[in-house]
Amino acid sequence: MSKGLKRNQVLAGLDIGTTKVTCTIGSIGEDGINIIGVGHSPNTGMRQGVVVNIEAVSEAITKAKEEAELMAGVPMPAVWLAIGGAHIESFDSQGMVAIKNKEVSNEDMERVIEAAKAVRIANDRQVLHVLPKEFKIDSQEGINDPIGMSGVRLECSVHIVTGSNSAVQNAIRCADRAGLQVEGLVLEQLASALAVLSADEKNLGVTVVDMGGGTCDLITFAQGSVIHTNVIPVGGNNFTHDVAMGLRTTQNNAEVLKKKFGCALPDMVNEEDAMEVESVGGRQSRTISRKDLCEVLEARADETLKFIREDLEASDLMKELGSGIVLTGGASQLQGLVEMGDFVFDVPVRKGVPERTGGLTDVVKSPAYSTCVGLMKYGMTRQRETKSIAPIKGSVFSNWAHRIKELFG
Repeated sequence: MSKGLKRNQVLAGLDIGTTKVTCTIGSIGEDGINIIGVGHSPNTGMRQGVVVNIEAVSEAITKAKEEAELMAGVPMPAVWLAIGGAHIESFDSQGMVAIKNKEVSNEDMERVIEAAKAVRIANDRQVLHVLPKEFKIDSQEGINDPIGMSGVRLECSVHIVTGSNSAVQNAIRCADRAGLQVEGLVLEQLASALAVLSADEKNLGVTVVDMGGGTCDLITFAQGSVIHTNVIPVGGNNFTHDVAMGLRTTQNNAEVLKKKFGCALPDMVNEEDAMEVESVGGRQSRTISRKDLCEVLEARADETLKFIREDLEASDLMKELGSGIVLTGGASQLQGLVEMGDFVFDVPVRKGVPERTGGLTDVVKSPAYSTCVGLMKYGMTRQRETKSIAPIKGSVFSNWAHRIKELFG
């Protein structure tokens, strides 16, 4: 391994998205993670976060991996793999145990979390995360860290995230076919949140919406803990499809037009702006108003943001969002989306980009890299806690909830 880097000083994140595969390589420094390699490749083998063509996904991973390795000058280590999409389901659970020796210890923490985990889960699903929401000692509620506190009874409420066995195993298999070992699995929106949120935002209450090609993945924090996760089955591909249908052009040209000229609010664009649109079936290209494109995108953007609001309202979470909503992910880059969000949600809305990284910061300072950067931050925290974690290959990955809790301290 070159550049004087030891194997335990390098880690990597792999985000297998619906439209593209992104991977990053980072080195662990005194101040955190330094990004040393980035790679991405178009992906046609996924639908709403689920593998539908192993060959296509494996090929995309291989291309992204080779690009990142070339830039970093080091082989890609075992990766932290993002898991997201329509197959993710989550629910709340509670556990209660008697406190040994009248003072809460790590053993008591593990026992109460095991008690909270003791719920029936379908055979075709596996637990990805057990995220503590809060602890309670006797009649005292709202405790974040009960270690060392005195009491008789310890209770814990947790948020359990599960995924489809087949979807998870197929994602791992794709990485394996591309020559990569999987260090561990991380919920996609959880990783994104680690990259874009501050501790203050998590404490005040905030929802992160990771807007990908196939889905919008939500995660809500309050008082530093995860209290809600969900998946909205709408993403950037729906915007592109609407443009292709509305302007009668190809999917490829619709994607180009969306990225180059798109805006969620037609009032933000100049009335005189025009653009050339490819026609289908060999017909001659046309010149149309940019505003026509934006009106198509406005309808889809409004519908998507209202779906997100309805989900938050159904869980009675809007009043918890003291810090508002953070939009991240590739599809969040649409101009005017944040401004529309201010109207739809009636809480502060901002765009989230990876923060507090070194190295190739200019390259990854984009919502499209939030998940990968967050994966490495997650991995760095786990590596510092456990020193050495054995790579897994095609097996279930689970992690101790109190260690996860420390990520959001």
